[in-house]
Parts: sequence; structure tokens; C-alpha cells
Amino acid sequence: MAHDDTDRGSTTDVNVEEMELDELREEIRSIDHEIVELIAQRTYVAESIAAVKRDRGIPTTDESQEAAVMERAGENAERFGVDSNLVKAVFRLLIELNKVEQRESR
Repeated sequence: MAHDDTDRGSTTDVNVEEMELDELREEIRSIDHEIVELIAQRTYVAESIAAVKRDRGIPTTDESQEAAVMERAGENAERFGVDSNLVKAVFRLLIELNKVEQRESR
């Protein structure tokens, strides 16, 4: 009978582990949704900045501002214990995407 108890115990453990895995995956889905929402918000604000720059005759590319964004990204990565090179790569991509959209809207 001890053998049966062990089998039931391991099955229960697997079910609990599966529930936790499903919950963790749901958390990832939720975070992914939030990331995409934040990218959309950032893109909208970047487009608004580009429009203001166009109206004022200011060049859309501002290397000092881009450098400041990258520095902030690195600082935030360190603050949250995330690889700063990875975070900076993501921000470089976001900046490049904004530049492409700005060029297409001209």
C-alpha cells in the first residue's frame, strides 16, 4: 500500500507543478501584452515628437538624445538586475523602428 501512496503523491506533485507552470505561462502572456502595449505607446509619443520637430524645422535625428536614451536604458537595466547589453539592444531596435517610421511619414 505504501507503493500506491507514493504513486498518488508523485501524480499530485506533477499536477501542482503543471498548475504552477500554467500560471507562470499566463504571467508571461500578460507581461508580453503589457510590453507590446508600452511599445505602442512609445511609438505614438515618438511620432508626436517627430511631428513637432517637422513643424519647427528641427532635424528628426538627435544623437545626443539617442545617447541619453541608451544611457537611461543601461541604468534601468542595472537597477532591475537585467543584462544592460540586452536592454540596450532592444532600445536600439526601438529607436531604429521610430526612425524608419519617421522617414516613411515624410
